[in-house]
Amino acid sequence: MSLAIGSASSSRNMEFDDNNKTIGGDNSGVMKKNDEDHDGGERTERQMSESGTSLYATDHEEEDDESESNKIQLVQDDESLRKWKEQLLGSVDLNTIGETLEPEVKFLSLSILSPGRPDIVLSIPENGRPRGSWFTLKEGSPYNLKFSFQVSNNIVSGLKYTNTVWKTGLRVDSSKEMLGTYSPQPEPYTHMNAQETTPSGIFARGSYSARSKFLDDDNKCYLEINYTFDIRKEWAAT
Repeated sequence: MSLAIGSASSSRNMEFDDNNKTIGGDNSGVMKKNDEDHDGGERTERQMSESGTSLYATDHEEEDDESESNKIQLVQDDESLRKWKEQLLGSVDLNTIGETLEPEVKFLSLSILSPGRPDIVLSIPENGRPRGSWFTLKEGSPYNLKFSFQVSNNIVSGLKYTNTVWKTGLRVDSSKEMLGTYSPQPEPYTHMNAQETTPSGIFARGSYSARSKFLDDDNKCYLEINYTFDIRKEWAAT
């Protein structure tokens, strides 16, 4: 029985060998197939590697294009800024002024205008703190603020006026108005704020404290005034 089992086993082994010979005899067919797989793998790896290199190069090209585009935009922005400055400066030579000089804004006068009344021209103290009550307004009266100022050295951009008012320690008003952008010139500029109306009634009368500032778009302050004023039933005697 053991021989029969062994014989059957040998027969099966021989059949397996025959099949191998049919495929390639000495297994060359199998080896050839493996070689083909190996070559194909190499081709696939090369293709993937080349593809990766191409994608990497494309990404860098896009980054370079974007960087170049940003540089062009910066140059265009600088050119636009230069032309804008030249337009503001007019006949003033930008090279003479110099790019690094800070603008200087000097306020010459502040005035309060009310219809049918003489203008109230306010003197500006050097320390920005007028003594006593700086001015008196009549309740319920329309008025405008007018500023006269001079700009030198360079362009002042985004000049604005802010004002905060307190009564008995409580803030009762806060306002801001844009004056604009101005180039240096010998002649003074004049700006008039929009018309306002003083409050009226028994609770509106009395003394107020206020702080006015003139700043540019970098929040550089050119003038700060801390003062008091009154609102009365009538205008102060002139």
